[in-house]
Amino acid sequence: MNKYPKNIKLPTEVKYIIETLEKSGYIAYAVGGCVRDSVMGKTPKDWDICTSALPEQTKKSFEKERVIETGLKHGTISLLLDKKTYEITTFRTDGHYTDNRRPDTVNFVPDLETDLKRRDFTINALAYHPEEGMIDYFGGVEDIKRKLLRCVGEADKRFKEDALRIMRALRFSSTLNFEIEHGTLEAIMRNRKLPGKVAVERIREELDALLLGENVENVLKKHSKVLETIIPEIAALVGFDQKNSYHDLDIWSHTAKAVANASPDRVVRLALLLHDIAKPECYTETKGVGHFYGHPEAGAEKAERILSRLKYDKETIKTVINLILYHDADIEPEDKAVKRWLNRLGVREMRLLCQVKMADTTAKSSERIISQIAEIEEITAMIDEIVENRSCFTLQNLEISGTDLINCGIPEGEEIGKTLQELLEQVINSQLPNEKEPLLAAVRQRRARNR
Repeated sequence: MNKYPKNIKLPTEVKYIIETLEKSGYIAYAVGGCVRDSVMGKTPKDWDICTSALPEQTKKSFEKERVIETGLKHGTISLLLDKKTYEITTFRTDGHYTDNRRPDTVNFVPDLETDLKRRDFTINALAYHPEEGMIDYFGGVEDIKRKLLRCVGEADKRFKEDALRIMRALRFSSTLNFEIEHGTLEAIMRNRKLPGKVAVERIREELDALLLGENVENVLKKHSKVLETIIPEIAALVGFDQKNSYHDLDIWSHTAKAVANASPDRVVRLALLLHDIAKPECYTETKGVGHFYGHPEAGAEKAERILSRLKYDKETIKTVINLILYHDADIEPEDKAVKRWLNRLGVREMRLLCQVKMADTTAKSSERIISQIAEIEEITAMIDEIVENRSCFTLQNLEISGTDLINCGIPEGEEIGKTLQELLEQVINSQLPNEKEPLLAAVRQRRARNR
Protein backbone atom coordinates (compact mmCIF):
# COMPACT_ATOMS: atom_id res chain seq x y z
CA MET A 1 0.00 0.00 0.00
CA ASN A 2 1.45 3.33 -1.07
CA LYS A 3 1.75 6.03 1.54
CA TYR A 4 1.09 9.46 0.11
CA PRO A 5 3.00 12.25 1.85
CA LYS A 6 1.31 15.29 3.26
CA ASN A 7 4.60 17.08 2.96
CA ILE A 8 6.72 17.33 -0.16
CA LYS A 9 10.39 18.13 -0.31
CA LEU A 10 10.71 21.04 -2.70
CA PRO A 11 13.98 21.64 -4.53
CA THR A 12 15.99 24.60 -3.27
CA GLU A 13 15.35 26.50 -6.51
CA VAL A 14 11.57 26.07 -6.21
CA LYS A 15 11.63 27.33 -2.64
CA TYR A 16 13.70 30.29 -3.79
CA ILE A 17 11.17 31.14 -6.52
CA ILE A 18 8.21 30.96 -4.13
CA GLU A 19 10.00 32.96 -1.42
CA THR A 20 11.16 35.62 -3.91
CA LEU A 21 7.64 36.13 -5.26
CA GLU A 22 6.23 36.31 -1.73
CA LYS A 23 8.84 38.89 -0.71
CA SER A 24 7.60 40.96 -3.66
CA GLY A 25 4.06 40.80 -2.25
CA TYR A 26 2.56 37.92 -4.27
CA ILE A 27 1.51 34.35 -3.55
CA ALA A 28 2.96 31.32 -5.34
CA TYR A 29 2.72 27.53 -5.36
CA ALA A 30 4.29 24.51 -6.99
CA VAL A 31 1.54 23.10 -9.18
CA GLY A 32 0.50 20.31 -11.53
CA GLY A 33 2.43 17.23 -12.57
CA CYS A 34 5.38 17.89 -10.27
CA VAL A 35 3.08 17.77 -7.24
CA ARG A 36 1.32 14.67 -8.58
CA ASP A 37 4.62 12.86 -9.11
CA SER A 38 5.84 13.86 -5.67
CA VAL A 39 2.67 12.50 -4.07
CA MET A 40 3.25 9.23 -5.94
CA GLY A 41 6.84 9.03 -4.71
CA LYS A 42 8.32 9.77 -8.12
CA THR A 43 11.01 12.33 -8.92
CA PRO A 44 9.50 15.12 -11.06
CA LYS A 45 11.25 15.92 -14.32
CA ASP A 46 10.10 19.54 -14.22
CA TRP A 47 8.76 21.93 -11.59
CA ASP A 48 6.06 24.44 -12.50
CA ILE A 49 5.05 27.39 -10.34
CA CYS A 50 1.84 29.41 -10.47
CA THR A 51 1.50 32.83 -8.92
CA SER A 52 -0.74 35.83 -8.42
CA ALA A 53 2.00 38.01 -9.95
CA LEU A 54 1.38 39.22 -13.50
CA PRO A 55 4.08 38.33 -16.04
CA GLU A 56 5.71 41.77 -15.88
CA GLN A 57 5.64 41.64 -12.09
CA THR A 58 7.26 38.20 -12.16
CA LYS A 59 9.97 39.48 -14.48
CA LYS A 60 10.65 42.40 -12.17
CA SER A 61 10.86 40.07 -9.15
CA PHE A 62 13.66 38.18 -10.91
CA GLU A 63 15.38 41.06 -12.66
CA LYS A 64 18.77 39.75 -11.52
CA GLU A 65 18.10 36.32 -13.05
CA ARG A 66 17.85 35.18 -16.64
CA VAL A 67 14.20 35.34 -17.71
CA ILE A 68 12.88 33.97 -21.02
CA GLU A 69 9.57 35.25 -22.35
CA THR A 70 8.19 31.88 -23.46
CA GLY A 71 4.45 32.60 -23.34
CA LEU A 72 3.59 36.06 -22.13
CA LYS A 73 0.22 35.92 -23.92
CA HIS A 74 -0.78 33.03 -21.67
CA GLY A 75 0.93 34.43 -18.59
CA THR A 76 4.05 32.25 -18.65
CA ILE A 77 7.70 33.16 -18.29
CA SER A 78 10.63 30.78 -17.93
CA LEU A 79 13.30 31.29 -15.31
CA LEU A 80 16.76 29.79 -15.76
CA LEU A 81 18.39 28.77 -12.49
CA ASP A 82 21.53 26.62 -12.28
CA LYS A 83 21.12 25.54 -15.93
CA LYS A 84 17.55 24.34 -15.34
CA THR A 85 14.34 25.98 -16.55
CA TYR A 86 11.33 26.67 -14.34
CA GLU A 87 8.01 27.86 -15.77
CA ILE A 88 6.16 30.48 -13.77
CA THR A 89 2.57 31.18 -14.82
CA THR A 90 0.08 33.75 -13.58
CA PHE A 91 -3.22 32.46 -12.13
CA ARG A 92 -5.71 32.57 -15.00
CA THR A 93 -8.97 31.46 -16.52
CA ASP A 94 -9.26 30.56 -20.19
CA GLY A 95 -11.54 32.15 -22.76
CA HIS A 96 -13.26 30.37 -25.67
CA TYR A 97 -11.41 27.53 -27.45
CA THR A 98 -12.16 28.05 -31.15
CA ASP A 99 -9.67 25.41 -32.31
CA ASN A 100 -10.31 22.83 -29.54
CA ARG A 101 -6.68 23.21 -28.54
CA ARG A 102 -5.69 26.60 -27.11
CA PRO A 103 -7.79 29.41 -25.60
CA ASP A 104 -8.39 32.44 -27.79
CA THR A 105 -7.85 34.63 -24.74
CA VAL A 106 -6.83 34.26 -21.11
CA ASN A 107 -7.91 36.32 -18.12
CA PHE A 108 -5.57 36.70 -15.19
CA VAL A 109 -7.15 36.10 -11.78
CA PRO A 110 -5.87 36.68 -8.24
CA ASP A 111 -6.65 33.30 -6.65
CA LEU A 112 -5.36 29.74 -6.93
CA GLU A 113 -8.70 27.87 -6.88
CA THR A 114 -10.00 29.64 -9.97
CA ASP A 115 -6.79 28.72 -11.79
CA LEU A 116 -6.96 25.06 -10.79
CA LYS A 117 -10.58 24.76 -11.99
CA ARG A 118 -9.43 25.09 -15.62
CA ARG A 119 -6.99 22.16 -15.45
CA ASP A 120 -7.57 18.80 -17.10
CA PHE A 121 -7.56 16.06 -14.44
CA THR A 122 -7.88 16.14 -10.66
CA ILE A 123 -4.46 14.52 -10.23
CA ASN A 124 -2.95 17.47 -12.11
CA ALA A 125 -4.96 20.10 -10.22
CA LEU A 126 -2.83 19.85 -7.08
CA ALA A 127 -0.76 22.66 -5.62
CA TYR A 128 1.78 22.75 -2.83
CA HIS A 129 3.21 25.44 -0.60
CA PRO A 130 6.10 24.87 1.84
CA GLU A 131 4.09 26.33 4.72
CA GLU A 132 0.45 25.72 3.73
CA GLY A 133 1.14 22.16 2.56
CA MET A 134 -1.04 20.37 0.00
CA ILE A 135 -3.83 22.30 -1.72
CA ASP A 136 -6.40 19.86 -3.15
CA TYR A 137 -9.79 21.34 -4.05
CA PHE A 138 -11.00 18.48 -6.28
CA GLY A 139 -9.97 15.24 -4.59
CA GLY A 140 -6.83 14.68 -6.62
CA VAL A 141 -4.90 12.98 -3.82
CA GLU A 142 -7.79 10.58 -3.20
CA ASP A 143 -7.93 9.82 -6.94
CA ILE A 144 -4.20 9.03 -6.88
CA LYS A 145 -4.85 6.61 -4.01
CA ARG A 146 -7.67 5.01 -6.02
CA LYS A 147 -5.52 5.02 -9.19
CA LEU A 148 -8.30 6.89 -10.96
CA LEU A 149 -8.16 9.46 -13.76
CA ARG A 150 -11.01 11.96 -13.51
CA CYS A 151 -11.64 15.31 -15.14
CA VAL A 152 -11.86 18.50 -13.13
CA GLY A 153 -15.46 19.68 -13.34
CA GLU A 154 -17.46 18.94 -16.50
CA ALA A 155 -15.57 16.36 -18.58
CA ASP A 156 -17.19 17.26 -21.92
CA LYS A 157 -16.17 20.87 -21.44
CA ARG A 158 -12.58 19.92 -20.59
CA PHE A 159 -12.22 17.84 -23.77
CA LYS A 160 -13.91 20.40 -26.01
CA GLU A 161 -11.55 23.05 -24.64
CA ASP A 162 -8.49 21.00 -25.54
CA ALA A 163 -8.98 17.88 -27.67
CA LEU A 164 -5.43 16.70 -26.95
CA ARG A 165 -6.64 15.93 -23.42
CA ILE A 166 -8.35 12.84 -24.83
CA MET A 167 -5.01 11.40 -25.89
CA ARG A 168 -3.46 12.63 -22.64
CA ALA A 169 -6.09 10.65 -20.72
CA LEU A 170 -5.06 7.47 -22.54
CA ARG A 171 -1.40 8.29 -22.04
CA PHE A 172 -1.81 8.83 -18.28
CA SER A 173 -3.83 5.63 -18.01
CA SER A 174 -0.98 3.77 -19.69
CA THR A 175 2.00 5.39 -17.97
CA LEU A 176 0.51 5.75 -14.48
CA ASN A 177 -1.48 2.50 -14.63
CA PHE A 178 -4.69 4.36 -13.73
CA GLU A 179 -8.26 3.50 -14.70
CA ILE A 180 -10.31 6.21 -16.38
CA GLU A 181 -13.33 7.22 -14.28
CA HIS A 182 -16.68 6.21 -15.80
CA GLY A 183 -18.01 9.71 -16.46
CA THR A 184 -14.69 10.84 -17.90
CA LEU A 185 -14.58 7.78 -20.16
CA GLU A 186 -18.10 8.41 -21.42
CA ALA A 187 -17.09 11.97 -22.31
CA ILE A 188 -14.01 10.66 -24.11
CA MET A 189 -16.20 8.39 -26.24
CA ARG A 190 -18.60 11.23 -27.07
CA ASN A 191 -15.72 13.48 -28.09
CA ARG A 192 -13.29 10.90 -29.48
CA LYS A 193 -13.20 12.42 -32.97
CA LEU A 194 -11.98 15.79 -31.70
CA PRO A 195 -8.25 14.88 -31.70
CA GLY A 196 -8.50 14.85 -35.49
CA LYS A 197 -8.39 18.66 -35.23
CA VAL A 198 -5.11 18.63 -33.29
CA ALA A 199 -1.70 18.95 -34.96
CA VAL A 200 -0.44 15.44 -35.73
CA GLU A 201 2.91 16.24 -34.12
CA ARG A 202 1.19 16.58 -30.72
CA ILE A 203 -0.86 13.43 -31.30
CA ARG A 204 2.32 11.57 -32.21
CA GLU A 205 4.03 12.65 -28.99
CA GLU A 206 1.13 11.38 -26.90
CA LEU A 207 1.00 8.11 -28.85
CA ASP A 208 4.72 7.52 -28.32
CA ALA A 209 4.37 8.10 -24.57
CA LEU A 210 1.26 5.91 -24.38
CA LEU A 211 3.07 3.00 -26.06
CA LEU A 212 5.82 3.08 -23.43
CA GLY A 213 3.46 2.76 -20.46
CA GLU A 214 3.25 -0.31 -18.23
CA ASN A 215 -0.54 -0.43 -18.66
CA VAL A 216 -0.34 -0.22 -22.46
CA GLU A 217 -2.01 -3.58 -23.15
CA ASN A 218 -5.19 -2.65 -21.29
CA VAL A 219 -5.29 0.84 -22.79
CA LEU A 220 -4.92 -0.45 -26.36
CA LYS A 221 -7.61 -3.10 -25.87
CA LYS A 222 -10.09 -0.91 -23.99
CA HIS A 223 -9.73 2.26 -26.02
CA SER A 224 -9.33 1.06 -29.60
CA LYS A 225 -12.29 3.24 -30.68
CA VAL A 226 -10.36 6.35 -29.66
CA LEU A 227 -7.17 5.19 -31.34
CA GLU A 228 -9.10 4.44 -34.53
CA THR A 229 -9.68 8.18 -34.92
CA ILE A 230 -5.89 8.55 -35.14
CA ILE A 231 -5.12 5.35 -37.04
CA PRO A 232 -8.36 4.23 -38.77
CA GLU A 233 -6.64 1.08 -40.04
CA ILE A 234 -6.83 -0.34 -36.50
CA ALA A 235 -10.60 -0.88 -36.80
CA ALA A 236 -10.18 -3.92 -39.07
CA LEU A 237 -7.95 -5.67 -36.49
CA VAL A 238 -10.39 -5.49 -33.59
CA GLY A 239 -12.22 -8.78 -33.08
CA PHE A 240 -10.68 -10.41 -36.18
CA ASP A 241 -10.59 -14.16 -35.46
CA GLN A 242 -7.30 -15.51 -36.81
CA LYS A 243 -8.50 -19.15 -36.92
CA ASN A 244 -4.96 -20.38 -36.50
CA SER A 245 -3.45 -22.74 -33.94
CA TYR A 246 -0.76 -20.18 -33.14
CA HIS A 247 -3.31 -17.63 -31.98
CA ASP A 248 -6.01 -17.75 -29.34
CA LEU A 249 -6.45 -13.97 -29.56
CA ASP A 250 -7.95 -11.74 -32.24
CA ILE A 251 -5.46 -9.63 -34.18
CA TRP A 252 -5.86 -6.49 -32.05
CA SER A 253 -5.66 -8.32 -28.72
CA HIS A 254 -2.53 -10.11 -29.96
CA THR A 255 -1.10 -6.73 -31.05
CA ALA A 256 -1.77 -5.21 -27.63
CA LYS A 257 -0.13 -8.13 -25.85
CA ALA A 258 2.89 -8.06 -28.18
CA VAL A 259 3.41 -4.34 -27.54
CA ALA A 260 3.23 -4.90 -23.78
CA ASN A 261 5.62 -7.87 -23.97
CA ALA A 262 8.37 -5.76 -25.54
CA SER A 263 10.99 -3.72 -23.73
CA PRO A 264 9.93 -0.05 -23.51
CA ASP A 265 11.72 1.00 -26.67
CA ARG A 266 9.79 3.52 -28.78
CA VAL A 267 10.72 2.05 -32.18
CA VAL A 268 10.17 -1.57 -31.11
CA ARG A 269 6.73 -0.86 -29.65
CA LEU A 270 5.74 1.27 -32.63
CA ALA A 271 6.72 -1.59 -34.97
CA LEU A 272 4.70 -4.04 -32.88
CA LEU A 273 1.68 -1.72 -32.90
CA LEU A 274 1.65 -1.96 -36.70
CA HIS A 275 3.29 -5.35 -37.36
CA ASP A 276 0.00 -7.09 -38.24
CA ILE A 277 -1.78 -4.04 -39.67
CA ALA A 278 -2.25 -5.71 -43.09
CA LYS A 279 -3.38 -9.12 -41.84
CA PRO A 280 -7.12 -8.64 -42.55
CA GLU A 281 -6.53 -7.82 -46.22
CA CYS A 282 -4.13 -10.77 -46.60
CA TYR A 283 -6.46 -13.32 -45.00
CA THR A 284 -7.19 -16.61 -46.72
CA GLU A 285 -8.74 -19.75 -45.30
CA THR A 286 -8.06 -23.40 -46.04
CA LYS A 287 -10.22 -26.08 -44.41
CA GLY A 288 -11.15 -23.71 -41.61
CA VAL A 289 -7.55 -22.61 -40.92
CA GLY A 290 -6.61 -18.95 -41.39
CA HIS A 291 -3.49 -17.86 -43.29
CA PHE A 292 -1.98 -14.40 -43.82
CA TYR A 293 0.48 -14.87 -46.67
CA GLY A 294 2.38 -11.70 -47.58
CA HIS A 295 1.17 -9.71 -44.57
CA PRO A 296 4.70 -8.50 -43.57
CA GLU A 297 5.32 -6.95 -47.01
CA ALA A 298 1.83 -5.45 -47.22
CA GLY A 299 2.13 -4.32 -43.59
CA ALA A 300 5.42 -2.52 -44.22
CA GLU A 301 3.83 -0.54 -47.05
CA LYS A 302 0.77 0.28 -44.99
CA ALA A 303 2.86 1.25 -41.96
CA GLU A 304 4.94 3.62 -44.09
CA ARG A 305 1.77 5.47 -45.11
CA ILE A 306 0.53 5.64 -41.51
CA LEU A 307 3.84 6.84 -40.08
CA SER A 308 4.24 9.42 -42.84
CA ARG A 309 0.74 10.67 -42.13
CA LEU A 310 1.70 11.11 -38.47
CA LYS A 311 4.89 12.91 -39.59
CA TYR A 312 7.42 10.58 -38.03
CA ASP A 313 11.02 11.28 -38.98
CA LYS A 314 12.57 9.38 -41.89
CA GLU A 315 14.93 7.32 -39.72
CA THR A 316 12.10 6.08 -37.49
CA ILE A 317 9.96 5.22 -40.52
CA LYS A 318 12.82 3.34 -42.19
CA THR A 319 13.59 1.29 -39.08
CA VAL A 320 9.96 0.50 -38.25
CA ILE A 321 9.07 -0.67 -41.76
CA ASN A 322 12.18 -2.91 -41.83
CA LEU A 323 11.18 -4.45 -38.50
CA ILE A 324 7.67 -5.07 -39.83
CA LEU A 325 8.97 -6.41 -43.14
CA TYR A 326 11.17 -9.00 -41.42
CA HIS A 327 9.24 -9.70 -38.21
CA ASP A 328 8.03 -13.04 -39.57
CA ALA A 329 11.24 -13.99 -41.40
CA ASP A 330 12.86 -17.36 -40.74
CA ILE A 331 16.36 -16.78 -39.39
CA GLU A 332 18.45 -19.87 -38.82
CA PRO A 333 20.43 -19.80 -35.55
CA GLU A 334 23.59 -20.51 -37.52
CA ASP A 335 26.72 -18.39 -37.82
CA LYS A 336 26.58 -17.79 -41.58
CA ALA A 337 22.87 -16.94 -41.56
CA VAL A 338 23.16 -14.53 -38.66
CA LYS A 339 26.12 -12.76 -40.30
CA ARG A 340 24.12 -12.34 -43.51
CA TRP A 341 21.26 -10.77 -41.56
CA LEU A 342 23.73 -8.51 -39.76
CA ASN A 343 25.09 -7.50 -43.15
CA ARG A 344 21.57 -6.66 -44.31
CA LEU A 345 20.29 -4.80 -41.23
CA GLY A 346 23.29 -3.80 -39.13
CA VAL A 347 23.82 -4.61 -35.47
CA ARG A 348 21.34 -2.14 -33.93
CA GLU A 349 18.46 -3.03 -36.24
CA MET A 350 19.17 -6.74 -35.93
CA ARG A 351 18.96 -6.49 -32.13
CA LEU A 352 15.68 -4.57 -32.45
CA LEU A 353 14.34 -7.23 -34.81
CA CYS A 354 15.10 -9.92 -32.22
CA GLN A 355 13.14 -7.88 -29.65
CA VAL A 356 10.19 -7.57 -32.03
CA LYS A 357 10.25 -11.28 -32.85
CA MET A 358 10.42 -12.23 -29.17
CA ALA A 359 7.50 -9.98 -28.18
CA ASP A 360 5.44 -11.20 -31.15
CA THR A 361 6.21 -14.85 -30.40
CA THR A 362 5.42 -14.65 -26.67
CA ALA A 363 2.02 -13.14 -27.54
CA LYS A 364 1.06 -16.36 -29.36
CA SER A 365 -0.56 -19.43 -27.83
CA SER A 366 0.89 -22.54 -29.49
CA GLU A 367 3.20 -24.88 -27.58
CA ARG A 368 5.50 -24.63 -30.60
CA ILE A 369 6.51 -21.15 -29.56
CA ILE A 370 8.81 -22.66 -26.92
CA SER A 371 11.26 -23.77 -29.60
CA GLN A 372 10.90 -20.42 -31.38
CA ILE A 373 11.74 -18.53 -28.20
CA ALA A 374 14.83 -20.70 -27.77
CA GLU A 375 15.91 -19.93 -31.35
CA ILE A 376 15.52 -16.18 -30.86
CA GLU A 377 17.54 -16.35 -27.65
CA GLU A 378 20.22 -18.34 -29.49
CA ILE A 379 20.34 -15.80 -32.32
CA THR A 380 20.60 -12.94 -29.81
CA ALA A 381 23.52 -14.68 -28.11
CA MET A 382 25.18 -15.25 -31.48
CA ILE A 383 24.89 -11.55 -32.33
CA ASP A 384 26.61 -10.71 -29.04
CA GLU A 385 29.38 -13.20 -29.77
CA ILE A 386 29.90 -12.03 -33.36
CA VAL A 387 30.13 -8.40 -32.24
CA GLU A 388 32.37 -9.20 -29.28
CA ASN A 389 34.75 -11.22 -31.48
CA ARG A 390 34.67 -8.49 -34.15
CA SER A 391 33.80 -11.09 -36.75
CA CYS A 392 33.48 -9.88 -40.31
CA PHE A 393 29.99 -9.43 -41.76
CA THR A 394 30.26 -6.17 -43.73
CA LEU A 395 32.60 -4.71 -46.33
CA GLN A 396 33.72 -2.22 -43.70
CA ASN A 397 34.97 -5.16 -41.59
CA LEU A 398 36.83 -6.74 -44.49
CA GLU A 399 40.62 -6.64 -44.12
CA ILE A 400 41.07 -5.60 -47.73
CA SER A 401 40.01 -2.48 -49.60
CA GLY A 402 39.37 -1.26 -53.12
CA THR A 403 42.82 0.30 -53.14
CA ASP A 404 44.36 -3.10 -52.43
CA LEU A 405 42.50 -4.55 -55.39
CA ILE A 406 43.63 -1.74 -57.70
CA ASN A 407 47.21 -2.44 -56.63
CA CYS A 408 46.59 -6.07 -57.66
CA GLY A 409 45.76 -4.87 -61.16
CA ILE A 410 41.97 -4.84 -61.01
CA PRO A 411 40.71 -1.79 -62.92
CA GLU A 412 38.55 0.77 -61.14
CA GLY A 413 34.81 0.29 -61.64
CA GLU A 414 32.16 -2.36 -61.09
CA GLU A 415 34.66 -5.21 -60.86
CA ILE A 416 36.11 -3.76 -57.63
CA GLY A 417 32.75 -3.86 -55.87
CA LYS A 418 31.90 -7.29 -57.27
CA THR A 419 35.24 -8.75 -56.13
CA LEU A 420 34.93 -7.30 -52.62
CA GLN A 421 31.42 -8.72 -52.30
CA GLU A 422 32.63 -12.17 -53.40
CA LEU A 423 35.44 -12.04 -50.85
CA LEU A 424 32.99 -11.03 -48.13
CA GLU A 425 30.75 -13.99 -49.00
CA GLN A 426 33.71 -16.34 -48.72
CA VAL A 427 34.67 -14.89 -45.34
CA ILE A 428 31.08 -15.16 -44.04
CA ASN A 429 30.98 -18.77 -45.29
CA SER A 430 34.30 -19.48 -43.50
CA GLN A 431 35.93 -20.31 -46.86
CA LEU A 432 38.54 -17.63 -46.27
CA PRO A 433 39.93 -16.04 -43.12
CA ASN A 434 39.45 -12.31 -42.77
CA GLU A 435 43.16 -11.63 -43.13
CA LYS A 436 44.78 -9.41 -45.72
CA GLU A 437 47.36 -11.81 -47.17
CA PRO A 438 45.01 -14.80 -47.71
CA LEU A 439 42.45 -12.42 -49.25
CA LEU A 440 45.08 -10.95 -51.62
CA ALA A 441 46.25 -14.46 -52.51
CA ALA A 442 42.68 -15.40 -53.39
CA VAL A 443 42.42 -12.32 -55.63
CA ARG A 444 45.66 -13.21 -57.44
CA GLN A 445 44.56 -16.83 -57.95
CA ARG A 446 41.23 -15.63 -59.35
CA ARG A 447 42.97 -13.30 -61.80
CA ALA A 448 45.36 -16.05 -62.86
CA ARG A 449 42.47 -18.41 -63.60
CA ASN A 450 40.67 -15.73 -65.59
CA ARG A 451 43.72 -15.21 -67.77
